[in-house]
Amino acid sequence: EMEETMTELEKFDHVQVMVKQRENQRIKRDLEHCKAELNSTSPAPALSPGTYELVYHNYVTTAKALKYLTYIFASIFLGYCGLGRMVNVSGPITYSLTVYGTSYSFGAWGRDANPAPGDENKYWLVVLSSSNAFGNFIRQYSSLSTIILGIGPTDTYISSSNPTTNTIQGPNMVMYANALYYNCYNTYYVCQFNLTTRSVSTVALPSDTGYNSKFPFAHLGTTYSYTDMDFATDESGVYAIYATTSNFGNVIISKIETSNPPVLNQTWFTSLHKKTVTNTFMVCGVLYATRYLDKEIEEIFYSYNTKTNEERYDLRIHLKKMQTNIKYINYDPRDHLLYVYMDAYIVTYEIMF
Repeated sequence: EMEETMTELEKFDHVQVMVKQRENQRIKRDLEHCKAELNSTSPAPALSPGTYELVYHNYVTTAKALKYLTYIFASIFLGYCGLGRMVNVSGPITYSLTVYGTSYSFGAWGRDANPAPGDENKYWLVVLSSSNAFGNFIRQYSSLSTIILGIGPTDTYISSSNPTTNTIQGPNMVMYANALYYNCYNTYYVCQFNLTTRSVSTVALPSDTGYNSKFPFAHLGTTYSYTDMDFATDESGVYAIYATTSNFGNVIISKIETSNPPVLNQTWFTSLHKKTVTNTFMVCGVLYATRYLDKEIEEIFYSYNTKTNEERYDLRIHLKKMQTNIKYINYDPRDHLLYVYMDAYIVTYEIMF
């Protein structure tokens, strides 16, 4: 048994090395690009002493203006984080059951998108242990290897009862700055559970927001119960994705300020009906939505850019599935991976820009 454990550890350590190598290659390309730009920059013009100060001032002003315009261009066309458009998804990179085996088909997992110093390598896992719909604790592991092997977990309970007031409803949630964001049990409220203080703060979505499977994720063959609210992280923070009757069941995106208590900030309205979607996630201020094609393929077909309000329904980016149903998906801005919970399996994919 010990030999098998060591073999598994070596296997998943190798996966981590591959991920780091890809990240290093991306950084190297970016550095080479910057170096090429610096080498191609024209030198300042030769000036006579009498005109140097004025012309040099104009030269610097023009350079700053060009730099600002470049930033604006990148923000509009590439996304404010400068990664460019998502063009493909590769993988799966990680594919494994957890310590629970196939017991819980609904759940979520990932990393804190804005971790405290010393917590950068931690992974979290939540299983909906009551009726495949409700959860009351967060399990944390020190590394990818330990979450896969189920070694040395730490459990933090929201409540001893499940379900009850302010416990987790549905599989959609995210971790940000050591707080879990999720749909509060049996309400249209967003819960923020602070893992340090073990306290819950809430913020209300519009009163006609769907919950208790009024506007769930779905496809023709299946409705995913209690998925009315989704949550996402990207380079700028946390979002809630939901639908209301006043917006005809179409997807709404609201930025959540991660204060205590949390506060709703800017909101965007889309034409995408929520029941035609199987899941959503955010990358660089752009919402992406998936739909079920068949047992082997899920398609990223839709995007909404919160910077330009541009909607697209023609993306056709395919995810190769290892199980039939994707129950949870979220983007980690730290490693550019998609974290997926797929019929009790934890899976990762790499986004290609």
